[in-house]
Amino acid sequence: MVKQPSIIASSPLGAPLTLMTAAVIQYLGASFAVSLFEQVSAGAVAWGRFAFAGVILMIWKRPRVVLKQLWVPILFGLALTSMNVVFYMAISRIPLGTAVALEFLGPVILSAVTGRGWRVRVGVVFALTGVFLISWIGVDIADRDVKLGVIFALLAGIFWALYIILGKRVAWNGAGSNALAIGCVTGTVVFLPLAIPNFKPVVMDWRLLLFMLGVAVFSTVIPYALELKVMGRIPTATYALLTSLYPATSLLVGMAILRQIPTVGEVLGLVFISIAVALATRPGNERV
Repeated sequence: MVKQPSIIASSPLGAPLTLMTAAVIQYLGASFAVSLFEQVSAGAVAWGRFAFAGVILMIWKRPRVVLKQLWVPILFGLALTSMNVVFYMAISRIPLGTAVALEFLGPVILSAVTGRGWRVRVGVVFALTGVFLISWIGVDIADRDVKLGVIFALLAGIFWALYIILGKRVAWNGAGSNALAIGCVTGTVVFLPLAIPNFKPVVMDWRLLLFMLGVAVFSTVIPYALELKVMGRIPTATYALLTSLYPATSLLVGMAILRQIPTVGEVLGLVFISIAVALATRPGNERV
C-alpha cells in the first residue's frame, strides 16, 4: 500500500520540527514529573503517567482490539512503559540531560548491530567516550544513588531500542495510536505494584492529580502520538538520526526549568553521544 504524502514526509523540515516539538513537550512533562518526586516515588509517578494516558487514549482513539494481533501492541507497550519506568528511576537520581544522553546508547548499539560501514564503528567509539565522560567525569559515580541513576539510564536505552523496533512495526501498519493506547493500558496493569501504596498522596490531593494529568498529557499522549506519526512517514535510519536532537533538547529543558547546570564532563559527553547517534544512524547505514 502506498502511503499518502504528508507535510512530515514532503517537507525537509517537517520531521525535524515535529520531533523537536515532541521532544520539548516530552521533557517539559519530565520536568513536571521531577517536581512530583519529592512527594511521590518515581515508580508511582511513572505508573500514574501511563494510567492517566491510557484512559485518555482509550476514550480518544477507541482502538479496535484484534486478539490474533494483540501481542504486538502488548510488547510495544511493555517496551514503552518499561523504558519510562526505569527512566524515571534515573532522573530521580541524576540530571535530566545526563539521563537522556546515557539512554541514547540504546539507539547507537541498535545501529551498530543493524548498520554497516565506518560511520557505525566510529559512532560506537564516540558513544563509549561520551559514556565515560558523563559517568566517570561528569557525575560522581562513587555516590550510590548516582551510580544507580546511571544504571537505570543505560537500562532505559535498551528498552528505547526495543521501542524503536516495535514502534516502526505498529507505525507502518497505521496502528500507532491504537498501539499506544493498548500499550499504556498494558503498562498500567503490569506496573500496578509500583502504585501500591505510593500513589495515595496523589489521590488525596487534587493539585497533585492535576499535575499527574499534566505529566500524562505532556510526557505520553502528545509526544508519542507525534513520534509514531513521524515513524510511519520516514525511513528508520532518518528517524534514528533525528533523535540526536533529543539529548540537547533535554539538556536545555533541564537548565531552563529545573535549573540543572551541567558540568564540563556532562556537556562534552553529551556532544560525543550526539555525534555518535548522528554517525551511527545516518541514512545508508542500515542493512536492507
